[in-house]
Amino acid sequence: MSAEPRADRLELPARAVPARAALPGAAELPDYLPARMLNEFVYCPRLFFYEWVEGVFAHSADTVDGAVRHERVDAKTDELPPPGEAAGEEQIHSRSVTLSSERHRLIAKIDLVEGVEGLVSPVDYKKGRPADGDDGPRAWPADRAQLCAQALVLRDNGYACDEAVVYYAETKQRVRIPIDADLTAQTESAIEAARSLAEAGRIPLPLADSPKCPRCSLVSICLPDETLATERALAEAAPEGQLALFSTDAVPSAALFERPGGIGDVRRLVPARDDLRPLYVTGHNLFIGKSGEVLQIRDAKRTVQEARLREVSQVNVFGNVQASAAVIQALCFEEKPLAHFSFGGWFYGLTQGLALKNVFLRREQFRRAESEPFCLRLAADIVATKIRNQRTLLQRNHVEPPAPALEQLKRLAARTTSAGSVDTLLGIEGTAARVYFEHFKGMLKVEDAAGGPAFDFEQRNRRPPRDPINALLSLAYSLLARDLTIVCHAVGFDPYIGFYHQPRFGRPALALDLMEGFRPLVADSAVLSAVNTRMVSPADFLTTGKAVALTASGRKGFIRAYEQRMDNLVTHPLFGYRVSYRRVLEIQARLLARYVSGELTRYPGFETR
Repeated sequence: MSAEPRADRLELPARAVPARAALPGAAELPDYLPARMLNEFVYCPRLFFYEWVEGVFAHSADTVDGAVRHERVDAKTDELPPPGEAAGEEQIHSRSVTLSSERHRLIAKIDLVEGVEGLVSPVDYKKGRPADGDDGPRAWPADRAQLCAQALVLRDNGYACDEAVVYYAETKQRVRIPIDADLTAQTESAIEAARSLAEAGRIPLPLADSPKCPRCSLVSICLPDETLATERALAEAAPEGQLALFSTDAVPSAALFERPGGIGDVRRLVPARDDLRPLYVTGHNLFIGKSGEVLQIRDAKRTVQEARLREVSQVNVFGNVQASAAVIQALCFEEKPLAHFSFGGWFYGLTQGLALKNVFLRREQFRRAESEPFCLRLAADIVATKIRNQRTLLQRNHVEPPAPALEQLKRLAARTTSAGSVDTLLGIEGTAARVYFEHFKGMLKVEDAAGGPAFDFEQRNRRPPRDPINALLSLAYSLLARDLTIVCHAVGFDPYIGFYHQPRFGRPALALDLMEGFRPLVADSAVLSAVNTRMVSPADFLTTGKAVALTASGRKGFIRAYEQRMDNLVTHPLFGYRVSYRRVLEIQARLLARYVSGELTRYPGFETR
């Protein structure tokens, strides 16, 4: 693991400004650089880029604790005496002081300014502990940069300042920082480097195997180890003498899966599971209200269910269910989506807050969607991944895996690399789907009272589904499309602009792109589990004409099977750690974002063995 920088000097990362070309049409940056962002830049340039340039932020236990501490610090705001008057004051003690510097184009909110007879010092409160120095506790380099920036702002506003103080709450120690010429020069260089990075418009590479990453609040967004490991693997898979990072030639993503154990051991820095759970509301004429921080589901007479808002990841309503304005506002504020389904399970759309903030990723998404070579390469990987996962599901679950079908699926997956158009890929995918669903009934193992198959299935059909298995598949695909639409919003994509699926009014094309490889692994597997474990039975279906639909109890049983599948831990085939399928969806969407933005040269689809 890499060591922390020296605590007495600001050592700017060598890759602070990446060599790759800037994005076309540089973004307009704020006029002033916050001193706090300078702290982030010295700590990790990639973290700085996420927070200041892209406006991305996520809380962790550390940031929440720090915010609570600063609430107490910021509870009282004291006016700082003007420089001329400050010289005559015996004691200066001003809290939550905000000042800016035109010279350095800096802005700083200083926790405390203290001083005597006109000589002032900025004081900043930090959650952790100081660094160990030869002569005692020392401030960390990122804290030194932030405090020096605050001192420069004070000086530019006419105050005399030759020292700053950091208070580390964990050890309850004050550490003094001399604001000398050497530190001032280092800080000014850091300010210039931070602005250069932001103006370049291209996010830097992650820190390599850094001890800073595990406790970073953005680690599940940054994916530092996963990004670097995939990049290295793609470079090794590229033709000799060709840099995969900059290449537009095809480097088959399947090459990554041919390695035993994927691409090597990668630290699991993301939680294996999400502590939050989806809430489903499936009854007739129900109403969702709110009392404090509790969601209340009511019918005409009583409250039938309650759920704490902080424990809910999303709310899903089926059919005629109403939600109060207070509920919708609370969900939007918490950035938790409200998903709307027909009573039969057709996914209509989402109500959610302003989550699409990453304009840079969407701009690249739109540009890439117009590139036929890019779309064809990505579509080939998407289709190949789906076919290989269909083949794996047959191998694992069929009562007698059909060798000719497995061989045909293998050949079809290989043919995707030579497809010359998206239309050709659609034909390959259609042929594979026909072979796969011809043998799907061999994975249905539940029997009726007479010893025959409890469910019959001949072929895939929809709109409307004409047998129970097709009804389950349609609902499963609706739920999966919902989850990936939510993930697209969370990552910063526009879910309606796809690369394989073409734009169509009301269709989340990108969510469907991401969904293809997960249809067998999540949706089809949930159907098999629900049927074979009798979580749903033939009695849970209604037939009206040629259409078959689930009853309310059948829908509840299948949703339980689907959510169990999403919570199952699976070993990631590339990175080697175990996470839930729900977490895998987000990881894969962020890897696709790396590909779209140019950090990776190939999208590594998720394929189980």
